[in-house]
Amino acid sequence: MKKGIHPEYHRITVKCTSCGAEFETGSTAKELRVDTCSNCHPFFTGRQRFAAAQGRIEKFNKKYGLK
Repeated sequence: MKKGIHPEYHRITVKCTSCGAEFETGSTAKELRVDTCSNCHPFFTGRQRFAAAQGRIEKFNKKYGLK
């Protein structure tokens, strides 16, 4: 590696603004805040709902007269 061209890489604490969780990672940034983390994201917690997709299917079936 060339000397003097790479950014500083160090350990930082990532903070979630939604649930307040904090975890440690490595980054070139000094501070990192995320809106949604794996602790509060519906996909990772299993609370994901597919209601929007169901509504689109019903709308399509109604539009084209399908049952």
